[in-house]
Amino acid sequence: MADRRSLDRFGDGTRAVHAGLPPAEQGTPLLPGPAFAAPFHLRGDEAFGAEYPYGRYGNPTWTALEAAIAQLEGGEGVEALVFPSGSAAIAAVLFPLLEAGDVVVVQEDSYPTARLLAAGELARLGVAVRQVPTVTEALVAAADGAALVLLETPCNPGLDVVDVARVAAAVRAAGGRLVVDNTLASPFGQRPLELGADASLLSGSKHLTGHGDLLLGTVATRDAELLAAARRWRERAGATLGPFEAWLAHRSLATLDVRLRRQCDNAQAIAEALAARVGDDLVAVRYPGLPDDPAHALARRQMRSFGTVLTFDLGDDAERARRTLAACELVVEATSFGSVHTMAERRARWGTDPVTEGLIRLSVGIEDAADLVADLTRALDATR
Repeated sequence: MADRRSLDRFGDGTRAVHAGLPPAEQGTPLLPGPAFAAPFHLRGDEAFGAEYPYGRYGNPTWTALEAAIAQLEGGEGVEALVFPSGSAAIAAVLFPLLEAGDVVVVQEDSYPTARLLAAGELARLGVAVRQVPTVTEALVAAADGAALVLLETPCNPGLDVVDVARVAAAVRAAGGRLVVDNTLASPFGQRPLELGADASLLSGSKHLTGHGDLLLGTVATRDAELLAAARRWRERAGATLGPFEAWLAHRSLATLDVRLRRQCDNAQAIAEALAARVGDDLVAVRYPGLPDDPAHALARRQMRSFGTVLTFDLGDDAERARRTLAACELVVEATSFGSVHTMAERRARWGTDPVTEGLIRLSVGIEDAADLVADLTRALDATR
């Protein structure tokens, strides 16, 4: 595999293209094809001396993707693991690191599955769960006595931003670990490990792969104990990623920087256009890139870009929200984000988030910004 330190001096676009690729060898492909194998040749008795004793323990295609993720998440000293979904990655950190009597902190509006795993499964096993608002001071206070703090910033769909460095310092002082769900920002929008986090988690189904066609989760860390625990969980629970999916994900990484730059520029243009309607037919628009957004100042200090997701609020008018989405020609109604396709949904339909009935989460794609602004403008005008 390529020396990952050799990429640390390069820019994001260069690293995205070259991350995880093997050294150049005459007549070989730049990115080796997927290794489809359950058994591997395993002569003799030293079964676990082999790098790949069996498909549940490892795969060359995983190894390449994991090297690439590690390079994008922070480079030297970072190791990564891949999983079949973002939820599987969260579980692989929470379950092996927590035991009865421990305290875990999660946000009240973090990813619903994270809350369900904590309050529904870990609590049943004797782990105490503290749910706190997505506010830096609340998370700092809750860190006292906690074995692990699971932080999502920016949070989804609220788009509040938490000071990772402050929370990391508080968690470290309390003897716990800080794990950051960095899905909404991506490694090119924010680097939690550089801000003091012990691990960075991603749903690679979103920005990393970017086409809405894969389920994938990742864990990146410099903590050898955390890495070993997550690896054991993957082996024992069988939470393994298919080699073809791993190969497709690695292939998709090459365009990550290009996609994100276009999506973030589009999101800024749309947010500004929608913000002009606040007080007229919109209650609020949330996007950290707007100068008057509550998260703007911290986002400018902590994040490398403002992200691809925004929300606009029609208050309690659920019916207008439904009609607005139906009236869009380009915006796809679906529940995800990070894709090259612009997608939106009335978030209250799930009943999992403390939002108004008319709040719409918009994930901005790579279409022309002017076309997207026009599409949303027509839909909102038609449903006034």
